[in-house]
Parts: sequence; structure tokens; C-alpha cells
Amino acid sequence: EREYSKLIDTANAPIFGVDTMGAVNVWNQCAMRLVGYSINEVMGKNLVQEFITKEYRAAVSAVLDKALRGKETANFEFPLITKNGVRIEVLLNATTRRDEQGNVIGVVGIGQDITARLAQEREYSKLIDTANAPIFGVDTDGRVNVWNICARKLVGYSTAEVMGHSLVQEFITQDYQASVQAVLDQALAGVETANFEFPLITKAGARIEVLLNATTRRNEHGKVIGVVGIGQDITGRIAQEREYAKLIDTANAPIFGVDTQGRVNVWNKCARKLVGYTPDEVMGKNLVKEFITDAFKAEVQAVLDQALHGEETANFEFPLMTKAGIRLEVLLNATTRRDEQGIVIGMVGIGQD
Repeated sequence: EREYSKLIDTANAPIFGVDTMGAVNVWNQCAMRLVGYSINEVMGKNLVQEFITKEYRAAVSAVLDKALRGKETANFEFPLITKNGVRIEVLLNATTRRDEQGNVIGVVGIGQDITARLAQEREYSKLIDTANAPIFGVDTDGRVNVWNICARKLVGYSTAEVMGHSLVQEFITQDYQASVQAVLDQALAGVETANFEFPLITKAGARIEVLLNATTRRNEHGKVIGVVGIGQDITGRIAQEREYAKLIDTANAPIFGVDTQGRVNVWNKCARKLVGYTPDEVMGKNLVKEFITDAFKAEVQAVLDQALHGEETANFEFPLMTKAGIRLEVLLNATTRRDEQGIVIGMVGIGQD
């Protein structure tokens, strides 16, 4: 018993004990430092009535009563008031204490001061809720547990309407449920995803396009507890891109584009009519290697390379070979293509036969 008492007294966690009447009979050094009361000030006093805040007395009494009946409790959160009147948050494991005959003689509580952690979590929650991007979170079962102000404004559902509901089953269009679920499952396995596009249906029934970064959420022990998704509403951008693609496709001039590797990714109707190749025949192929005559490959490649470095070229003449083997002379304006962050993503060429 002396060894047991010594281990309890010198433990680096606050430990207290009560007898079957709820009177304090264990109060270690860490508990003294944390709460400020000496052993003489607490021994024999009723723990719940004298040291627990009024609104938590019933809950703490219930935990102690269960332990006195042999039902132990882990990770119970409750506040303690220090001698100086400061409220501290404690995470408690309540364990039944028995004598050598197995008779219940009280309860031992091993605590952890989580005041700083809870303050940090509240700050984290405040930052998430007031962020100017839609942010949502799900637990390990895919149920919504984070839904910030921006998400509410964007989608139209209040926090009460989404909390505890399955994000995928209830708010994702059916054709995207499998792919969104896969992204969440990956994040729950620790594999995060950036720039994943998917649609959300608003409360009003409108479809909005979202660009998502899915991040694994962990507790203080590193255990995965869910996923947080930071979104961006790209509905307007996608609509603009579709309009841009439509204008290109219906333009009365041959227009083609290549990515940063020189592979064709734009091929409009006029280009199809002029050269004879369909989009299926050219998309993903290297423009210079497969469609430019040998004599002009180096010059055309130089023009593409300049555009990919931001140096555009106007009125460059070069020949293209049609599908029928006819040589066409084309006058080209090569323009740098950038994404919304200004990063070069390719080149668009507007030609004239």
C-alpha cells in the first residue's frame, strides 16, 4: 500500500480519490499544484459539493456513482475550480477502488488538464467558422461535424440541417458519390487530395461546382478522427471556361492549343475542317512531331517554347500537312495560356490559311 501510495503521490498526472460517501481520501502532489488546495484543505471534504461547478455536479456524481457500482468511465470532461477561482477543464478516467476482498471502497480518478487544448480547439473552430472559404468536416463515418459560415451561405443549409448527416449520401449528386467517397476514404487513410472538382446541390436545388482540398484530421495522439475539406466555389470560373471553349470551337479561324509538353489539347471545328483530323485523332498527340513538316519542326518548336515562357509571337508562317497529304501555309499568332493563378499551362494558336 505504501508503494501504491508513493506511485500515486509522485505521478505526473492529477490523481484524486473518494470513499463510498464521496469524501476525498486521495489527493496527489500534481492535483495540489493544479488546483491549489493542499491535502489538509481537501481531505474528508465532499468532492462534488465543494469543488465541482454547480452545473456539472449531477454529471460528476453520476460518474462516481457508476464507478462505485463497478462501472468505470473513461475520458469524461468536466471543470474544476482552483483555489484562485480559475476554471480548469479536466479529462477524467474514473476507476473503481476495491479492498483485498474485492469490496468496493471508493473511486480513484486519474485526470488530465485539457484547458489549453480546449482553448486551442475553440480558437481553431472560430478560425474555421469565420474563414472566407467554405469549410466542412466529416467524422470517420462520413457524418458532417464541421460546417462553417461560408459553407452555410454557399449551400444554403444551416448547421442544424447538416450536422450528423452523411455528406456523400445526402448532399452529393449521385454520379459523383463514388468519387467523393473515394477522396474521403483516402484522407481517412492519411492520403490527402488537392484540387478535386465535384458538384454540390444547394438547398434551393442549384448545382454549384466546388474545388476541394481534403485534409486528414487527427487528434492530439495522431489518431485519424475525420476529414476537413476546404473548398472554393468555381461555378463562375467553369461557366466562363465553357463559354471560352464554345467561342473557340465556333470561331471562323483555325484554333489549336497545346499543353506545356506540346501535346494538343485544343482543336476547334475550323481546324478540323482545314486539316481533316478529328479531335480524337489529334488530342494528346505532339503537335510538332506528328503534324509539322520536318523542315519547320525546329522553328515551330521555338515559337511554342517562347509562348510557354510568356513571349508571344504574331504572324509566324509555317506549313501544316492535312490528313489528305496536302501542304497548307498557315499564318499563326501564338498566345501564352495561363490558369487563374497566372501559371503558364500551355499555348493557344490562332491561325489563318
